[in-house]
Amino acid sequence: MKITTISDLQKWKQKKQKFAAITAYDATFAKLFYEQGIHVILVGDSLGMTIQGHNSTLPVTIKDMIYHTSCVRRGAPSCLLLADLPFMSYATDAETFNNSAALMQVGANMIKLEGGDLWVINTVKKLTQRSIPVCSHLGLTPQSINIFGGYKIQGRDTISSEKILNSALSLESAGSQLLVLECVSFDLAKRITNALTIPVIGIGAGNITDGQILVMQDVLGITGENTPSFAKNFFSTGENIQDAIRHYVNDVESSVFPSSENTFY
Repeated sequence: MKITTISDLQKWKQKKQKFAAITAYDATFAKLFYEQGIHVILVGDSLGMTIQGHNSTLPVTIKDMIYHTSCVRRGAPSCLLLADLPFMSYATDAETFNNSAALMQVGANMIKLEGGDLWVINTVKKLTQRSIPVCSHLGLTPQSINIFGGYKIQGRDTISSEKILNSALSLESAGSQLLVLECVSFDLAKRITNALTIPVIGIGAGNITDGQILVMQDVLGITGENTPSFAKNFFSTGENIQDAIRHYVNDVESSVFPSSENTFY
């Protein structure tokens, strides 16, 4: 089976071919997702909330991420696998290099880290120089929840939107090969997607981005009252999980999802 690479995502962007991504935390779901057309999987530190039952991602450790990344890789050996560097696991160069290497050694193709401040940009540059591919994450960055004071839409005013756009451009210049853009307005997502040559994956950023990603529990409608407004329960329209995932993939590829009701303006 053909292995999905970052080059494939770059070609899809150039051809304006939308793609769907999803989070996974174990081998069984990773295999099922891949078989239904998902070729990009993120082992997210969202597992702190979805798997471990915490109220944020902050308690997740690098040990947790290594374990779940190795599980997902065994379930989906041909997918493009992203893995989060969890809270405070990339505070220093030594920690960043060691923890990134550990994730790559158990199967990650790319590590993901949050933020666009100068120190993060420098970190991206250093990782790229050491042959560790980086996916950046801007907009609502959950590890900064205590700074933001809650899960709020980002970039609503001119100053903050320009800052996010400039950060995206700087991260690309530093070597980022992929960008996750979370909870920003449609207009800002459009500006960033058009400005970057690297693929942009949206979550709560409208259907203008090159790809979409959702937490698997949100796709399957098993987060109860906590399902965010930018997500959709695809399980309600099918008979089984396989149907739900195929529906999600098809709706993303045809730009049906996210719809206007799942988008911030």
